[in-house]
Amino acid sequence: MPISQADRLQAHILIVDDQQANVTLLENILRQEGFRRITSTLDPCNASDLYRSNNFDLVLLDIEMPGMDGFEVMQNLIAIDTHGYVPILVVTAQPAHKLRALTSGAKDFISKPLDLIEVKTRINNMLEVRLLYRQLEKSNQALEFLALHDALTGLPNRRLLFDRLSFAIAHAHRNKNMMAVMYLDLDEFKEINDSLGHAEGDRLLVEIGARLQATVRAEDTVARMGGDEFVIVLSELTASDDIALLATKVITAVARPPILAGTGATITASVGISLYPTHGDSAEALMKVADGALYQAKQNGKNRYCIASAVA
Repeated sequence: MPISQADRLQAHILIVDDQQANVTLLENILRQEGFRRITSTLDPCNASDLYRSNNFDLVLLDIEMPGMDGFEVMQNLIAIDTHGYVPILVVTAQPAHKLRALTSGAKDFISKPLDLIEVKTRINNMLEVRLLYRQLEKSNQALEFLALHDALTGLPNRRLLFDRLSFAIAHAHRNKNMMAVMYLDLDEFKEINDSLGHAEGDRLLVEIGARLQATVRAEDTVARMGGDEFVIVLSELTASDDIALLATKVITAVARPPILAGTGATITASVGISLYPTHGDSAEALMKVADGALYQAKQNGKNRYCIASAVA
């Protein structure tokens, strides 16, 4: 997606120069172009704190400054930036500094004395690249989210679930605690889809996901496996934690009306439960045991839970 002029003019720019006359000149050039978010400092030692707090879209950096020169400032900015792209545009009168600046991390340079057309061109070119880079970052974050989360409910998907489950097992092992897996399936969900349509069925799944998240703790994981199947990873359980009570709370949360207001339809859930370390020490083993317990809960009348062969 191309960068619009309006987007470009919203950029936040930092000027680092020990000469007030140079700062004023650059500020005037920027303001004449329409930029309004301009920060400046005459003290190069302040540059790192300013950059850390503001995450600037462009840094106009003088090279020759007393106390800390532009090369030291660049080194500090690169060290604190977490994105791997530091938008530094060096301002220098020394030809020898240009190549060194580029090899030290600067993306481009402006020569002194300043040429108005050159300044405007290089600033706009730098901002174009910087803002495109930010768009790419956002796209990559969105793709990463989609790769790890269910598209309908926004809950963790199977891939992220197994990562979280493996982590919870390792944590429980290290701290000599228990943890549990609840494998949950909605009873008669097909009938809901058939009678009310898939749109209502999807709305139901989103609501169920939200109810499950509200029922468990922040450190627990609620994931959607697909269809009408959900998995809850209960981390950091102790001997005093009542698994039966937790399972009852989950089943009650699913059945709480009104979930499909005005339709007369109700929904219940069956839950299979496995425990670490009793029923296995791997994500695959605990999931398999919980799935078997879920089947047992269904066989015993639905709308109930089963803890690995012991029916509630």
